[in-house]
Amino acid sequence: MNQISPPPFIIGVAGGSGSGKSTVTQQVLASFGAEMVSVVMQDDYYRDQSELSPDVRRKQNYDHPNAFDWPLLVQHVQALRNGAAIEMPEYDFTLDNRSSNTIAVKPAPVIVIEGLFALYDADLCNMMSLKIFVDTAPDVRFIRRMQRDITERGRSLESIVSQYLDTVRPMHKQFIEPTKRNADVILPHGANGPAVDVITTKVASVIGQLKQT
Repeated sequence: MNQISPPPFIIGVAGGSGSGKSTVTQQVLASFGAEMVSVVMQDDYYRDQSELSPDVRRKQNYDHPNAFDWPLLVQHVQALRNGAAIEMPEYDFTLDNRSSNTIAVKPAPVIVIEGLFALYDADLCNMMSLKIFVDTAPDVRFIRRMQRDITERGRSLESIVSQYLDTVRPMHKQFIEPTKRNADVILPHGANGPAVDVITTKVASVIGQLKQT
């Protein structure tokens, strides 16, 4: 085990579906490279549902906190924080189930945790040095989600609209929106350029300090 000293700078990036979380994460990664930044995707920590039929899996509420494997996620972030590599699960959204593959994630000076509920769990928040909530207008989030689910996940428009009305919108209001209270920084217009520049400037400062130690 390669102990990282000092501990890594852990960033939580939360927000509703289609808010622009991935844009923030990818900009940080692109600015500093995979040697300096490792990314943990909360989407890959949906619970394994192999015991359920495909029809039943499709009807589950994936926008509720209980849909996630919190113990494994917290365990993996703690491992990265302690300098140990992890095998992050890989979720297959076309099957609504965890894939048999895993994704190797190594410890790094900066770790980004991205997900709907990145700022929901107290244990995760306590490990974060910077907590970001990406706040985007509901209509913009819906359009982005619709485009993604059609092109990347093979979903029909009818199923996307039904899921949005049944679970996505009410769960956002009940569980995701309130996590803004846990944020250090709220990006009020999504992943806009100036806001992302502020984030990357802060990360650059942290990396510079780590290199001097």
